[in-house]
This record gives sequence, C-alpha cells and structure tokens, in this order.
Amino acid sequence: MSKQAVFNVYRGSQEGGDFQEFTVPVEEGMVVLDAMHYVQGFLCPDLAVRWNCKAAKCGSCSAEINGKPGLMCKTRIDDLPIESPVSVQPIKSFPIIKDLVTDVSWNFEMNKKITPFTPDNEDVSSWRYYQEDVDRVQEFRKCIECFLCQDVCHVIRNHEQKPKFVGPRFMVRLASLEMHPMDRVDRLPFIKEEAGIGLCNITKCCTEVCPEDIHITDNAIIPLKERVVDEYYDPVVGLLRGIGILPKRNKKKP
Repeated sequence: MSKQAVFNVYRGSQEGGDFQEFTVPVEEGMVVLDAMHYVQGFLCPDLAVRWNCKAAKCGSCSAEINGKPGLMCKTRIDDLPIESPVSVQPIKSFPIIKDLVTDVSWNFEMNKKITPFTPDNEDVSSWRYYQEDVDRVQEFRKCIECFLCQDVCHVIRNHEQKPKFVGPRFMVRLASLEMHPMDRVDRLPFIKEEAGIGLCNITKCCTEVCPEDIHITDNAIIPLKERVVDEYYDPVVGLLRGIGILPKRNKKKP
C-alpha cells in the first residue's frame, strides 16, 4: 500500500459528538466501508458502523460522505479527493444511536400505515395482465431500503409536517401497489391525506441519490400526484359525478 487517506469520522451519540481523524492506508479498489473496517480493526475498535452484505444490496451502510448521502460499500475511495480529509458522518434525517449508526425505525412505522397488496383473486394461476403492467411496477421492487432518499428529502429533514409525510421510499411502495393491475385496494385517499403527497415539490433529490437508479420522482411520485389531482381536483370529473353521469369513485383501474 503506497497511499494514505485521512478520514474525519463522526463519533458520538444523541447527547453530542465530534469528528475524529484517522489515517488509513489505501489501495486501488477500496471503498469507504473498507476504510471504516480498517479503523475498527486497527485504530478504534469501538467505532459503530452498520453494514451487512458489502454488495450494495442490503442498504445498511448508508452515510454522508463529504456531505453527500451514499452507501459506504459503493463509494470508491479512488473517486474521492483524498488530497484533503474525507468526512464520514451518519445520515442526518434520523436520530443517532452511536457514531455512524442511526435509528431508522420511524420508516418502519410509516410502512405499517400502508395497506399491503390485496389481489382481486387469490388464485395466482388465474392472473392475466400485460407485460407493460409488469414492467411498470418492476422498477419499484429494486428498492433496498437504504433510506438515502428519505435522508435528502427536504420534508423529512427540515419540514414541520414530517409526521404527515411518508417520504419518497414509501411513495415508491405506494406506486408499486397503486399501479399493480391485480390489486383492489383504493389507496388514493391515504396518498392524498396521510401520505401527504402534496408536500412534495418535485426537487428530484431523492432520485439523484438512489443507488438502484429508481426514477422515484418521474415514475412514482409524479404519477401518484396526477392520479390524486385527477380524482380530487378535476372540476369536470367532480361535476359529472355530482350529476350522476360518472359513478362515485371506487377502486382505481390501471
């Protein structure tokens, strides 16, 4: 190993903390998680780091590296300007447990509010739908719940309405259910009210940090916004329903 990099790693808890400097030998191909493992193994054995697969599929090692949210196992040190110290700190939208580990349980509480997939017919062998319907929801299945999109979301990070907004990760889940041709649950009232879709102002920052390259804004949030607007705010639809030409709203159709 011929090169070294300096890492300023956040150490602390909910009570407070500060950055601590560590010098790590680096070689080609190393990622930031490798550097944190070196720190744990040789310099600071009590450094708290959450990780599991080291293959960018478990979503556990989320952090902010030089101020940008990303997966430590996917961020190559070769791509960082190691001429100056590299900062590594926990994602900021959730409470710190210790060092780089945060309490993301709020996300799981939001998830419980969403009605799960409920098909028209439990007999899977009888399901028939077009390939385009499969393709439309397949992208959303790639989510690894790293919660980087939740971290950069301005509503979750800064807005006083956070309890009324589920965040981009769960807009993706809602889209996967709302657009599924076999699902029969009407979730538009939930999306409009409890999920708080009106609070999103389409900055696309969630899409930019997604390690799975899910088009969160274009393919999930905007289509859900359009459905809510069509259903609740289109004056023509409201008029036709009022005079009985259109039926009262029921389960959506894809």
